[in-house]
Amino acid sequence: METVFTPDAPRPAGHYSQAVVHAGLVFVAGQLPVVPNDPERPVGSIEEQTEQALRNLAIILEAAGSGLDRVVQMTIYLSAPDLWSRVNEVYARIMGDHRPPRAVIPCNEFRRGYQIEVQAIAAARDRAMNGGAA
Repeated sequence: METVFTPDAPRPAGHYSQAVVHAGLVFVAGQLPVVPNDPERPVGSIEEQTEQALRNLAIILEAAGSGLDRVVQMTIYLSAPDLWSRVNEVYARIMGDHRPPRAVIPCNEFRRGYQIEVQAIAAARDRAMNGGAA
């Protein structure tokens, strides 16, 4: 089992890793729409938050030797069900033709006014394909 850390994504706020690679899969911790290394902690619209959360996810997947195109399951936590159509538009644009299974779970608003968190499981790329990184 290998833990993943990249300074290009938000640092974990608790006792957990950004991701873990195990048995050919990458398990990414839930990502809020935090802009890495920005002390202002901007929030923005739900569209902006969705894009930032998915961007954080993509950065961590890259660091783990994977990518959004390798996601095999996605979980999206939303602060309000009525945000879903707006989130889905951004999600579809970013994910393109790739349509992994997903769950959308309504929950309370997150800290600092964030409205979305995304979590994913992805297939790791073959080590031979990316120079040995997992």
